[in-house]
Amino acid sequence: MLDSHVPHALLLVGPSGVGKTTLALDLAAALLCRASDPAGRPCRECRACRAVDHGNHPDLHRLAPGGPGAVIPIGGREERGVRDLVAGLALLPVEGGARVAIVEAAHRLTEDAQSALLKTLEEPPAGTTIVLCAEDEERLLPTIRSRCVRLRLGPVGRRDIEAILVDQGAADGAAAARPARLAAGRPGVALAYAAAPGAAVVRGEIARSLLDLRGASRTGRLAGFRELASRAADLVKELDAGRRRVGGDPASTAVAATSPADAEPVAGEPDERGAGARSAPRVPAAERRAAALALVAIWRDVLRDLAAVGLGDRRLVRDVDLLDELVAAAPAMPPDIVAAGLRRLDVAGERLEGNVSPELVLDVLALQHGR
Repeated sequence: MLDSHVPHALLLVGPSGVGKTTLALDLAAALLCRASDPAGRPCRECRACRAVDHGNHPDLHRLAPGGPGAVIPIGGREERGVRDLVAGLALLPVEGGARVAIVEAAHRLTEDAQSALLKTLEEPPAGTTIVLCAEDEERLLPTIRSRCVRLRLGPVGRRDIEAILVDQGAADGAAAARPARLAAGRPGVALAYAAAPGAAVVRGEIARSLLDLRGASRTGRLAGFRELASRAADLVKELDAGRRRVGGDPASTAVAATSPADAEPVAGEPDERGAGARSAPRVPAAERRAAALALVAIWRDVLRDLAAVGLGDRRLVRDVDLLDELVAAAPAMPPDIVAAGLRRLDVAGERLEGNVSPELVLDVLALQHGR
């Protein structure tokens, strides 16, 4: 594309952490680079390239989800959104050359925001390239998808991820194996695990607890899932810290500021409306949702590993530290039970993305757990 013609609108589709934003920033650096030889762009040395790397190039516009629902709104009032991006692109470029707009997690655009972006996608200002990064393109309007050239990013091989970890100094050869396995083909996730070793420990504890809870009573499962949601919140925070250490952007799990309207009282505290109630710390809605999504993702990985063990191919197991527990649990989890569990987790993930109460979703999963 750089050698011929870069489309005015690109849609990068792939799993979280597979490298969509990284690729978008590489493209932005190449388009904004000031090197005299086009074949050498991005040079990574000129002022423009350094500004892109530092996130302060005046002609690079970025938009990401935010707020309690972790969505990208239409904006234009008190919150930044698509209208602000469109207004920024309507101005002349500061450097006098190209302009690039990157919309991260574009699947979190509200329908109004997508409609507001249509005209700009169809006829962007001269010299402007718009890059949408999305995990699920089906959540974008057909009119949005039809205006973009689509590029799909698939999972990266485990050995290639190990090489990335070693090349970037995130882990040595031996230590790179586990984060590469846990990442499920997503280099960004592997880098976060490598930069936050405690995260893998927390993840292992959650996975073991999920297996143990299969034999618990209903009450035990409900209480257990609520405790695991708290541990999953710790995991999310550790991985976000890991992303920051390696220079990534934890926008997919970014937590909004706490406000009474979008937060939940701490479990076990009296309601503020009840007699003798006292104020209690509150957890932001975005944080609770991110924790629930993380818990669902871990249980999905555990079920996948159980299926691999049940099929007799232990080489496919991602969390090899959990192998003994998986072997012990596999006889009670035949393929039809695993398949039903995976379908329930898919539904749970869709509901969480659709802003259904995380507590209700997890309660339903707890009651169904082990069936």
